[in-house]
Amino acid sequence: MRYSIYVCVCVCVCVCVAGLALQIQCYQCEGMTHDCSTPEFIVNCTVNVQDMCQKEVLVKNDGIYYRKSCASSGACLIASSGYQQFCTGKLNSVCITCCNTPLCNGPRQKKRPQPSAAITLATQQLHVFSLYILLLLSSTLC
Repeated sequence: MRYSIYVCVCVCVCVCVAGLALQIQCYQCEGMTHDCSTPEFIVNCTVNVQDMCQKEVLVKNDGIYYRKSCASSGACLIASSGYQQFCTGKLNSVCITCCNTPLCNGPRQKKRPQPSAAITLATQQLHVFSLYILLLLSSTLC
């Protein structure tokens, strides 16, 4: 009898935690000379793996090039911080940005995020990571 109750509780936890997993949508393109923020460039990112959208803007002699994709938070944040010094907006500039809301790697927003947005983003990533760990733990128990 105890075994049956344990399995029921474990299955309920697995289902509930899995229900919290969200799939984000991002724009995806490679080496485009336009912003590629139209419906044909929208993709569904991999659940529990790609939890952010990434946008890369390169300024070259012959124009501005865009690369957009889904990304994992770890990879995107490392890439964006590594290229921060090259994000000048001038010739040969490379800017990589990360965001975690649907289609956030689309056209530039009119208002710039406040400094507290970075703290909010880090907090949200911590919550997503915690849910991911909880999901892994509960799946191994089930």
